[in-house]
Amino acid sequence: MSAEPVTLMVARRVADGRYHDLIAWLHEGEQLATDFPGYLGSGVLAPPPGDDEFQMVFRFADQQTLAAWEHSASRRAWLQRGSGLFAQPQERRAVGLDAWFGAFHRQPPRWKQSIAIWLAFFPVSLAFNLLFGSTLADFSLLPRVLLSTLALTPLMTYAFIPLVTRLLAPWLQRNGAAILRRPGQAASRGA
Repeated sequence: MSAEPVTLMVARRVADGRYHDLIAWLHEGEQLATDFPGYLGSGVLAPPPGDDEFQMVFRFADQQTLAAWEHSASRRAWLQRGSGLFAQPQERRAVGLDAWFGAFHRQPPRWKQSIAIWLAFFPVSLAFNLLFGSTLADFSLLPRVLLSTLALTPLMTYAFIPLVTRLLAPWLQRNGAAILRRPGQAASRGA
């Protein structure tokens, strides 16, 4: 089993006439997940104009905590309550870089992903070197790189790359899905 965070991405197409019911049900699922150990966060992505596929993203501490939630009685009951609200369900797990940039076929191009990672990494790496460069200067290359990557990798993985991808989401997902915050915000969707 993986010891790193795992993201489950689920796509659901709205059944005819069930738009508002599906949104309420999706947010109920988010709320349900918050009660489980290892839960790190979730979100609902609205479809772009002209599409009807919503995406949910669930992030858990590791594969074991995700599996505990997936196989729970409360999740099964929630899925049962949602039957009839959606069609064509799809699920995908992502670990590492794929988890930062969205789900399925809506990931931004690799060049945009590279720019986002660089925009996160450059200032943090520069700040680290300004703060600790003189302290590490006495070390040879191998220990210097080892210490800097040990310090920077968790910072980048858990804080700065997720922050940059959130800030750049409109650019990364141009013509893609818009993030829904609350069920009430989705009511403005055009017919």
